[in-house]
Amino acid sequence: MSMNWTLPVRPPFSLPAVIRSHGWVQLAPFASDDEQQTLSYISELDSGRVVEIQISETGGGVNISVEGPLEEREMVDVSDRVKWMIGLDQDLAEFYARARGEPKLAHVEEQGRGRILRSPSLFEDIVKTVLTTNTAWSGTVRMVGALVSHFGAPLANDPSRRTFPSPERVAVSDEGTLRAQARLGYRASYILSLARSVASGALDLEGFKNPEIGTPELRKQLLAIKGVGDYAAANLLVLLGRYDFLPVDSWALKCVSHEWHDGQPIGRAEVEAAFEAWGAFKGLAYWFWDWSYLSDER
Repeated sequence: MSMNWTLPVRPPFSLPAVIRSHGWVQLAPFASDDEQQTLSYISELDSGRVVEIQISETGGGVNISVEGPLEEREMVDVSDRVKWMIGLDQDLAEFYARARGEPKLAHVEEQGRGRILRSPSLFEDIVKTVLTTNTAWSGTVRMVGALVSHFGAPLANDPSRRTFPSPERVAVSDEGTLRAQARLGYRASYILSLARSVASGALDLEGFKNPEIGTPELRKQLLAIKGVGDYAAANLLVLLGRYDFLPVDSWALKCVSHEWHDGQPIGRAEVEAAFEAWGAFKGLAYWFWDWSYLSDER
């Protein structure tokens, strides 16, 4: 029996725009159907039940479908995860108002862009972000897939599909196993350390979602995590809805160089200067800037 319910969303909204907001949809346990324009995610609920959450857009919101029956608390759990993953409650009105005056961002409001797909837990987003560093995207896809395959909890009706591993599941492993089975390389020690800190209760990552924490302090806490440097911290801040910092990598340098410096070599300072006027929204402005003319070169 499939259980279906609808969650409202603050307009403008486009589920396909959220799905395409960055590469997370290509990383397990996310999946999407381009033809149906739906998003799915394998999740282990607080009750211990493993379910596939299917999300589609409907008038004024999103429809959630899960094989049931589910208890009321499980439905609440699923709803909370979906709200966070696709930012249903986010209010981007101020950003849209500013974007209307910039031709390179004029499309965002009309197309319902601005929300960025994120994982249900910050632990998962941190691990995935660390696995993007110093590797090609294909390496990230491979490492995340291996983590899920070897350490995730299986879906009952299809054991080949698994959740992203909880901190507890990773914490009981060891660095050698993570290197051998998930082929994480030097990142294995970072992932293991993070998992053990979270599993032991020494680090409350979900507390990082508290909007009362100032962005500079939040950035400081992220940078204190082994394996999280300036780029990773800025990327994670964007996922947390904090847009004060720019995730400067080789792609950012290339984009800004082509846009404002005739393709000449530039550094972090030039990237920062290009978006300084956007203040608290500079990370979002950079993320959704129209770089389409460079898309084939990435």
